[in-house]
Amino acid sequence: MKKLKETGPMVPKDRKKYSDIDRKTVEKNYRAKKILVYGIGPDEYNRVSTCDTAKEIWEVLKTTHEGTTQVKQSNIDMLTTEYELFRMNYDESIQDMHTRFTFIINKLHSLGDVIPKNKLVRKILSILPGSWESKVNAITEAKDL
Repeated sequence: MKKLKETGPMVPKDRKKYSDIDRKTVEKNYRAKKILVYGIGPDEYNRVSTCDTAKEIWEVLKTTHEGTTQVKQSNIDMLTTEYELFRMNYDESIQDMHTRFTFIINKLHSLGDVIPKNKLVRKILSILPGSWESKVNAITEAKDL
């Protein structure tokens, strides 16, 4: 890009006037666009097909999947509440409970809210049924919780 005048708008440079840096920038953008486009499905491709740069594609995909900053924070708040209120269902196996728990934690992690492993372990131990009490006590008395 170049300016027409000192205070004028930016317009694309003529390809004949590209410097080595300009060529490398165009090549990097092409490679990044190719990687992004190859990694998405047809529905998402329709959203980004009009984007000119890899950065534009990335921003569209980011907004589509994470939402705006407000939506992202709302999702984090909702998942944090779900984590805090998490309980094992009466007729649920340990494996099913762990799968539900991991789903919540993974979604929080993908949104940038990482909960330390020791807190996760304590949470799991606190929601186990009474029949697990002796095992929970043994684990909580261990030094490396």
